[in-house]
Amino acid sequence: MPEGDTVWQAARRLHDALAGKVLTLSDFRVPRYALVDLTGRTVLDVTPRGKHLLTHVEGGLTVHSHLRMDGAWKIFAAGQRWKGGPAHQIRVVLGNADRTAVGYRLPILDILRTADDERAVGHLGPDLLGPDWDPDRAWANLSADPSRQLGEALLDQRNLAGVGNVYKSEICFLLGVTPWLPVGEVPPDRAAHLPALAKKLLEANRDRPVRRTTGLPGHDLFVYGRAPRPCLRCGTSVRVAEQGDGSRERPTYWCPACQSGPAPRGFSRRGGRPSGPPPPAAPPPSPWP
Repeated sequence: MPEGDTVWQAARRLHDALAGKVLTLSDFRVPRYALVDLTGRTVLDVTPRGKHLLTHVEGGLTVHSHLRMDGAWKIFAAGQRWKGGPAHQIRVVLGNADRTAVGYRLPILDILRTADDERAVGHLGPDLLGPDWDPDRAWANLSADPSRQLGEALLDQRNLAGVGNVYKSEICFLLGVTPWLPVGEVPPDRAAHLPALAKKLLEANRDRPVRRTTGLPGHDLFVYGRAPRPCLRCGTSVRVAEQGDGSRERPTYWCPACQSGPAPRGFSRRGGRPSGPPPPAAPPPSPWP
């Protein structure tokens, strides 16, 4: 699923292609908006809000979209062949004389009055890459339910907006706690730095084509997607298990040696070390800014 940094990049590409220009093409391919025509209106801006995209159009209208797992906005030059999936997956096309933006597989697509934007995004917590970022409020939201697993609390966009499954695993690794640790049991010194760490990671990656959290040559991520390879810090096999609230389970990665706290049922507290020589020595990750 796209996370806050990739949505921020999508918003920038859409803004660069559409903002300040008059729409000459408007094609909504969802039944609810099939008769809507925005041609002749100027796109004012494209603003990311957590994992949501708000395209503001002249006349007080907002095109609200969300990518979820498979959605994507593709930008093409005028006359360029569209490539992003079969035509039946296109949900909306917005274009001007120079660029065309094509929304593929968008699971959420709405047209709102701009005055009603909060209907779409008002439930979100502070945006890690937005002007409303407030670390104290973010931590207050996260800690409001001290018994909730940290990984689940981080994914709840009502607490703070922008963290997805990749950053959930990486943040927990850098804090040295498992994603199954209750929020109320996160050591106070680490809890105090959690919001700043999350913001630092997303800000560092919002302009990068490849997401990186390690700072180590040849290694982009500490734990996400690395099971059962050796932990870059200690050499223990990285583990993976599902974590969720029952409605959706997500693959979650952790090092059982570097991260303290409970493991999911069926996993021992510490995993066996991989066979063969240990990985090249790597400096321990700085757990917070």
